Amino acid sequence: QVQLVESGGGLVQPGGSLRLSCAASGFDFRYYFMSWVRQSDGKELEWISSINTGGRIRNYADSVKGRFTISRDDATNTLYLQMGSLVPEDSAVYYCAQGGRSSWESSGYRGQGTQVTVSS
Repeated sequence: QVQLVESGGGLVQPGGSLRLSCAASGFDFRYYFMSWVRQSDGKELEWISSINTGGRIRNYADSVKGRFTISRDDATNTLYLQMGSLVPEDSAVYYCAQGGRSSWESSGYRGQGTQVTVSS
């Protein structure tokens, strides 16, 4: 079955960086668009980035554009999110999801999440 396992979250100071990873299994990873979404306390899930098959097309929400970079390694079935210039508003549980910007919700496949806390 489809499994998505995120890792790399933690506590980081404002202005710092983190790299999240998502290990995918149970499906042919290279043929799927993939996304990162996040959920802050009391808020709805927010899409933040997607990458197409092959990794050439990447899209970002305005809130993270220029600070976050999505990438993928089809050889190891791993999705990444490099986060920089972090601010407290980036604190959230981060999930990787199968699907692109318009399809991740309907795919129904999302990992268990990894907590990112930005605080001094």
